[in-house]
Amino acid sequence: MPNYRPMFDFGLDERKGNAQVFETRDEAMSSAWDRFRRWTTPTGYSVDQTDAPVNYRWTETDGDVSLSGGTSDEPD
Repeated sequence: MPNYRPMFDFGLDERKGNAQVFETRDEAMSSAWDRFRRWTTPTGYSVDQTDAPVNYRWTETDGDVSLSGGTSDEPD
């Protein structure tokens, strides 16, 4: 079953992700939106499917939550 990684657009030809991987598309989209609204450089956001193991979850209360412990506003 695929997992999901937030992705960010930086202009026409640049698209980057980070180390965060979520179990659901909804979690990944919520995380991407939360980060996108605080950053000034990205021009868009989305998510990609991945086979990488899940290492984050996202909640309305805490935002990005590392499964290795604690919360983080910044990716690993």
